[in-house]
Amino acid sequence: MALGPEYQCHACGSDFAAGLVRVPRAWGRGGEAMAEAAWLDLPYPEATVVAEDSLPAQTLVLASELPERPVVLGGCCCSHVGAVEALAARHGRLAVVWIDAHGDLNTPETSPSGNEWGMPLRMIVDSGAVEPGDVALLGARDLDPPEQEFVAASGIHTGTEVGRALEGADAAYVAVDFDGLDERETRSFMPVPGGLGLGDAERLLRVVADSTDVAGVGLSGLLPDPVNLAPARRLCAALGL
Repeated sequence: MALGPEYQCHACGSDFAAGLVRVPRAWGRGGEAMAEAAWLDLPYPEATVVAEDSLPAQTLVLASELPERPVVLGGCCCSHVGAVEALAARHGRLAVVWIDAHGDLNTPETSPSGNEWGMPLRMIVDSGAVEPGDVALLGARDLDPPEQEFVAASGIHTGTEVGRALEGADAAYVAVDFDGLDERETRSFMPVPGGLGLGDAERLLRVVADSTDVAGVGLSGLLPDPVNLAPARRLCAALGL
């Protein structure tokens, strides 16, 4: 049950800072393991499960059923699209902190693979839900040339500095693809060497929480391996969730 921004478990009566939204779909070829990871056992009361048969339907249902403060567990990074659209409508100026080895900034015309999970951040920006200058893309180290061109032209912030993207924002949504993290500490679907150490990621997320309201967090790109449970909990805790 939602109690303002807080959530209470009917079974044990405990209060939680967020409600869990499971999105067990991956929009691309061979992403079954990512979809299975949406069933990992995170310590939040389950608010809803969104498992639609198309990405537009998933985005619509996710936006309409999103709890006040969500922990979105994908699936692929497309699980963030409906969450960001809903939260941007609620919070006015929403910043997005996107931790990912990849840019997720392709379009159907530029994508080498055609997999939609390489496009969600571009979908969000192109929809107008979030301005490019309010986006911090962290941990990215495997961008296609069209993505690099879009970053340069759009004003999306890259590197490890989140302050410019958060400046003036009413709230922030944090999207963490586990391939943005150190592959020695987590298990991701598309590991890329050189990711953010878990401690460094925690420090960045504490900066986010200290700078603005945390509207929600999304975790995606995981493998369904219990080793990911502790990192997921630590990242959510760093955001105060």
